[in-house]
Amino acid sequence: MSRPQTPEPAHPAQEDSPTGTRGEDTGDGIQHSHRMLSFSDALLSIIATVMILPVTHTEISPEQFDKSLQKLLATRIAVYLMTFLIVTVAWAAHTRLFQVVGKIDDTLALLNLVSCFPFLRNDYFSLMVTFPEVPLGIFLFCMCVIAIGAVQALIVVYAFHFPHLLNPQIECSAHRALYRQHILGIVLRGPALCFAAAGFSLFFYPLSYLLMATVIFLPYVSKACSWCKGRLVGPQEPPAHSVEFFTFDLHEPLSKERVEAFSDGVYAIVATLLILDICEDNVPDAKDVKEKFHGSLVAALSVYGPHFLAYFGSFATVGLLWFAHHSLFLHIRKATQSMGLLNTLSLAFVGGLPLAYERTSAFAQRPHDELESVRVSCAIIFFASIFQFAIWTTALLREEETLQPSARFGGQEHAFMFAKLALYPCASLLAFAATCFLSRFSTAIFHLTQIAVPFTFLLLRLLVRLALAALRALWGPALPTPGAEDCATRPPLLPSP
Repeated sequence: MSRPQTPEPAHPAQEDSPTGTRGEDTGDGIQHSHRMLSFSDALLSIIATVMILPVTHTEISPEQFDKSLQKLLATRIAVYLMTFLIVTVAWAAHTRLFQVVGKIDDTLALLNLVSCFPFLRNDYFSLMVTFPEVPLGIFLFCMCVIAIGAVQALIVVYAFHFPHLLNPQIECSAHRALYRQHILGIVLRGPALCFAAAGFSLFFYPLSYLLMATVIFLPYVSKACSWCKGRLVGPQEPPAHSVEFFTFDLHEPLSKERVEAFSDGVYAIVATLLILDICEDNVPDAKDVKEKFHGSLVAALSVYGPHFLAYFGSFATVGLLWFAHHSLFLHIRKATQSMGLLNTLSLAFVGGLPLAYERTSAFAQRPHDELESVRVSCAIIFFASIFQFAIWTTALLREEETLQPSARFGGQEHAFMFAKLALYPCASLLAFAATCFLSRFSTAIFHLTQIAVPFTFLLLRLLVRLALAALRALWGPALPTPGAEDCATRPPLLPSP
């Protein structure tokens, strides 16, 4: 949120401390919204992640194998990515909304639950995945987004009707009507596009998908248009008493803490989804153990060896991607708008890892599409990790603003972060390329990659130090020694033991 450009008249209520009487009106049923936002972040991260389940559990008939499996999976993955990104747009709008609404009462808490309810059922999404050309799934999903927008608009109207629930800056403003109109316009523009998409789905569904994609990139398109207008027309003085000094823009960067909380939720749910198939389908029946395996449970479980191997490999991939994400945001001081977009794209592909696990755990049952499954899995892992690398690269472009000193160019952790974030993109790309030349060994190549990368992570710091030592031996003093700079001027990332 930008700082005031035009000072507002002072108001006696503005002098109240945030921790004073106004901030602790629990006796009147009024509270701060922090806990409710944490609950909403967790709920929306679950909703966004489980969007992959209809794609994962969709049965592919033998007749469909005669068609292009790549086209079939690409269509379903594209639908999943679009709906995941729309849910993250709803999450960002929800977070922005409760930056305006500073406190809540029982009515706002119930309205918040209602705003999340339409996404809790994903039947319409299953229809979109299975029948992407049928209007009903598109229509129902668009109506869901419209319902959420209507509830968010109702929250805005209710909060402005009771100004003590608003952010203190808006509460004390003499132009609350302008604020309300400005915020309602932004809240409702996404649902308005979905309303048009629902209408076009009845007779021309490709335009519906285009309009839904516009909802995702609308804030970025709006900012690009504003930048182009500024370059063509030149800077303009803001009008008197404008609402620009307290912006409510969906493309403004969110706080680093909120990005971390939502990301942790996605990683945790993805890691949990991997075990569902193991619990449900990979426990041998007692009768089969007795009749087919002569009572040997070990022999019965050995049949499911590929499933367990795929599970442990997929879980290690999710865990190490989270570890890389955690290390990355440990060194980030501020998340910019472009970094937030790249993080969302990375999370979208992380959410597709259950699909990669489902494809690779069924090699024995579907040997005919083994090569395609390996390539799809490599592509999902590559994009999930390359967007993490892109976040760090973007942060380096504005390192003084976004990065801790030790992760900047020449810092102690710079080379190590480079290696950590480049490991999975390089490994998945190498595995994909190897399957192009050694297609007969695609399964072995993929499993070897899943096993080798975790061990490489364990030895990564040692390998980086050896590589830097070798480079210093080759180039001599031209290469700076890590830690040679004055560390006294640098704040520590972690407290001393």
